[in-house]
Amino acid sequence: MTPAPPPTSAPAARDRRDVPSATYRLQVHADFTLDDAAAVAGYLADLGVSHAYSSPLLRSSEGSNHGYDTTDHAHVDEARGGRAGLDRFVSALHEVGLGLVLDLVPNHMGVADAHASAWWWDLLQHGRDSAHADAFDVDWEFGDGRVRIPVLGSADDLAQLEVVDGELRYYDNRFPITPGTAEGTPREVHDRQHYELVDWRRADSDLNYRRFFAINTLAGLRAEDPAVFEATHALPMELVRTGAVDGLRIDHPDGLADPGGYLDRLAAASGGRWTVVEKILEPGEALPESWATAGTTGYDAMAEVDGVLVDPAGEPALTALDTEITGAPVDYAQLVHDCKREVTDGILGSEVARLHRLVGELPGVPAEQVREALAELLASFPVYRSYLPAGREHLDATVAAVRERRPDLTEAVNGLHPLLSTAGSELATRFEQTSGPVMAKGVEDSAYYRWARFVALNEVGGDPAHLGRTVEEFHAAQQHRAASLPASMTALSTHDTKRSEDTRARLAVLAELPTEWAGLVRQLLERHPLADRPLAHQVWQNLVGAWPISRERAHAYAEKAAREAGTSTTWTASDAAFEEQLHALVDAAFDDEVTRGAVEELVARITPEGRSNSLSQKLLQLTIAGVPDVYQGSELWDHSLVDPDNRRPVDYDLRRALLARLDGGEVPGVDDTGAAKLLVVSRALRLRRDAPELFTGYTPVAASGPAADHVVAFDRGGAMTVATRLPVGLAAAGGWRDTAVALPTGSWHDVLTGARVVSDAHGAPVAELLARLPVALLTRA
Repeated sequence: MTPAPPPTSAPAARDRRDVPSATYRLQVHADFTLDDAAAVAGYLADLGVSHAYSSPLLRSSEGSNHGYDTTDHAHVDEARGGRAGLDRFVSALHEVGLGLVLDLVPNHMGVADAHASAWWWDLLQHGRDSAHADAFDVDWEFGDGRVRIPVLGSADDLAQLEVVDGELRYYDNRFPITPGTAEGTPREVHDRQHYELVDWRRADSDLNYRRFFAINTLAGLRAEDPAVFEATHALPMELVRTGAVDGLRIDHPDGLADPGGYLDRLAAASGGRWTVVEKILEPGEALPESWATAGTTGYDAMAEVDGVLVDPAGEPALTALDTEITGAPVDYAQLVHDCKREVTDGILGSEVARLHRLVGELPGVPAEQVREALAELLASFPVYRSYLPAGREHLDATVAAVRERRPDLTEAVNGLHPLLSTAGSELATRFEQTSGPVMAKGVEDSAYYRWARFVALNEVGGDPAHLGRTVEEFHAAQQHRAASLPASMTALSTHDTKRSEDTRARLAVLAELPTEWAGLVRQLLERHPLADRPLAHQVWQNLVGAWPISRERAHAYAEKAAREAGTSTTWTASDAAFEEQLHALVDAAFDDEVTRGAVEELVARITPEGRSNSLSQKLLQLTIAGVPDVYQGSELWDHSLVDPDNRRPVDYDLRRALLARLDGGEVPGVDDTGAAKLLVVSRALRLRRDAPELFTGYTPVAASGPAADHVVAFDRGGAMTVATRLPVGLAAAGGWRDTAVALPTGSWHDVLTGARVVSDAHGAPVAELLARLPVALLTRA
C-alpha cells in the first residue's frame, strides 16, 4: 500500500502565542547548549510540533544539568549559551514557524555556592539588614538572628575555617565576611557573622530557612512579595513581551505561599500567555478552578493512558507474588503513611519544628503531642496540599481520619484544626507548603521504591494500589478532560518520570503474564539471594523493562533505588556490605549465563507486545484532548529509567534520517529501529497542527465482536483513533476475527499507513484497520 504524501513541514499560519498544538521538551545544559537546540529547530518543525519546550534557562549553579537551581534571575545561563545563544535559538525557531515554551522556577533559588547567588551572599553578609532579607523564608528568631547553614562534617570542623581573600572558606565553600568583623581568628570571624555553619546532620531538625523539599542548597523564595516577583520575573516577562517566549511552564507551584495569587500576577504580567503548572493531582482530585492556568504538565493524563493498557486480571497473581516475596501482605496505604512519617520525623523535621513553633502552646496539651499531631496530619494528608479557603474538605477529612486512628491525639488535633483552617495565616500557609514535600518524599521517593508489586504504575501522579482501568473509565476521564481542561498539557515521559514510557509499556505486559513473571522472579531470587527481597524484585523488574541496558546504567539505577528505598542502605548512611551484594546481583544479570539467558528470553517474549503497548500509548496521548508533549528522544524506542538515566544524549541525526525515509513513502514495520513510533508521532502531530478542526471534541467509538475489549477508539471531531490494548490476551484468543469498530459509514483513510477502509452498517473490521500496525489514525477519505 502507498501512504498519502506527508503534510508540509512548516506549520500553518498561526500566532505562536496561541495554545500550542504540541510541544517537544528539550533539556538544555552545558553539553546540549542553546546553539545545539537551535540546530534541531528544523527537525522539530518536520516532526510536527508547534513549540519547543525548554528546561529552565536562567543562570544556575555551576555544573547544573537541569537548571532548577537558579542563582540569578536576571541573566540567561552562560554555560547554556547566554542571552546571545537564546536569541539565536529563538531566531532558529521563528525561521521554521515554531514558538518557545519556557520552564520557570519561582519557588526557590540555588545556594550551593553562596558566592554565585548575589541575593544569598548579601543575606549572609548583612543578615536582616540585607536588601534581600525579605526574599527568603528565614526564621531569624529560631537561629538567634543567624541563618544556619548545614555544611560541616562535624561541629569540630569549625577549626578548619580559613580567611582567604576577604572571605571565610571551608574547603571549597565560600562565605562572606561582614564589613568590620574580619579581625581575629577564623572561628572568631565566624562567630560574628549573620550565619552559623553547622553540622550537616542538623539539617533534619535545626534549619531555619525554607527549602525545596529536603535539599539544603535550594532556598525557598517568597514569590508572594510583589518586589520579589518583579525582580525574579523581569527577564522572563521581557522575553514574553518581545516575542521570544510564547508560553510558560511553572515548576512546583505547591511550594508557593499563594499559588492562585501567583498565577493571577503572572497572567497579568504575561498578558495571559498559555501557562501550565507542574501540579501533581491525586486520583479524583481536580485542579482549582480559580487558577489562571490552562492546566497541568500532564502526569494526570499519563496515569489515565497507562491505566487503560494494564490488565486488571493480573492483580491477584501479582499480589500473591508480592506477598510471597515480602513475607506478608502489603497494606499500601499504611506503607505510604509510614514513609511519610519517616519524612516528618527525619529529613523534613526542621519544617515540622517550624510549624510547631508557630503553633506555640495549646492550653492543656503537652508540647510533644502537638508535634506528634502535626506530623500525623501531614502524614495522613490525602493530596499534595489544600488551597484555603477552598479545598478545606481535605483538611477536615484528614483531621477526622487522625482522630479515628489516633484517639490519643484528639485534644491536640482539635486544637490545631481551627488554626490550620485560618486561610492566610502564617501557620496555615506553612502547613500547606509542607504537606507537598512530605507527600513527594514519602511517596515518590520512598514508597515507590519499597513496593515492587507492579512498578509500571509506581509513577509520579499514579496510583499503584489500583491495577488498570476499564475502557469506559478511560473514556469518562477523556470526556471530562475535553470539557474542563482542553488546553492542559499531556505527557508520557518527562525529566522526572521514574521510568520512560516505553519501559512502562513493556512492563505492562507482565500484568498479562503474571505466572510467567512469577516463575522467573522466583528463579532469580533463589539464584541470587539478597536480604532485601522487595528491593531485589524492584531491581529485576526495572532491568527487564530497560533491557538491553549497559552495566553502568544498571548499577547506577540499582544503587539509587536502594538508597531511595532506605530499607537496607541510605544516601546519608550507606551500608557498604549490602551495596556490594546489590552490585553483585546486577553483575549477575550480565555475567551469569543462566540468568542473562533467562532475562533475555523473557524480554524477547514480551518485546512485541510491549511495542504494541508503546504505539497505543503514544497515539492515545497524542490524540486525546490537551497539548501533547514529546519528551526529547522518545519519538523512537527509549527504555530509560529514573534520572539521570532519562537525560542521556539524543541522536538527532538518526531521527532526521528515519523521518526522511518515512516522508519518502516508507511504511515501517514494528521493528528494532523505532521507525513505527516515529511514524505515529510525526503523523499525529502534523495532523493536529495542520487540521486542528478535527480535534475539537471527544466521543467514544464502540467496538463489537469477540475482541471488543481489546480496542480503545474515539472520535475527536473528525479524527478517529483506534488502538490495541492487552495484546497478549488478544493473541491468545485468536486475534481480531470479526471484531469491528462503529465508524460512521463511508470511506476512511489511515494517515499512518495510507490504507483505506470502508465502514458499513456493521462498522469497520479491526483486522483490516490494524493489519499493518496495532494503531490507526483515521480521517475521511
